[in-house]
Formats: sequence, structure tokens, C-alpha cells
Amino acid sequence: MDAERCPLCGRVLGTVHIDRHHLVPKTFKGREQFPIHKICHRKIHSVFTERELLQHYHTWEALRAHPDIQTFIAWVANKPPGFYVRTDTSARKKAR
Repeated sequence: MDAERCPLCGRVLGTVHIDRHHLVPKTFKGREQFPIHKICHRKIHSVFTERELLQHYHTWEALRAHPDIQTFIAWVANKPPGFYVRTDTSARKKAR
């Protein structure tokens, strides 16, 4: 059986530092949740507002297509499944 993979970065999920992400934010009545690495989840929320997630980034494909997320995925690609470090809020999001 294949190991479950993170829908954002594609790495094996492992058993530690796992969160659940709503593609449609809970704030906007999103219900479906997906297991995702904690670091990947934090990166999503450090880059996008809830409204941006609702309006533009409510699919894995749209998230992975964003330049900030592409850079992050390239950086995290060779890290082990349980890898986690704190994620800072992006300057672009802070400026809003």
C-alpha cells in the first residue's frame, strides 16, 4: 500500500506534525478537510488571507501554481516527513 502523501508538497505525510486544511475556509462554511503537513498548512495561511483562499486558491492546483508556494515546495521537497519549523507571515500579506 502506498503511503499517504501531502496534497500540497507531495511528500509522504508520516505520523507527526500533521494538520487538516479546509480548501474552502471554515470562516466561509467550508467543511471538507484534508490531512497536510503542519509546515505546509502554516505556509498556506502565511501567504493568503481567508478571502483569497475562498476566491482564488480553493484548489490544490491553484495553491501549487502560486510563485510563493512553488518556492516553498522546492525548498521543502527533500525534508523528512516530520520536518517542522515556524513559518513567518509573508511581507505581501502583512502589507494588506
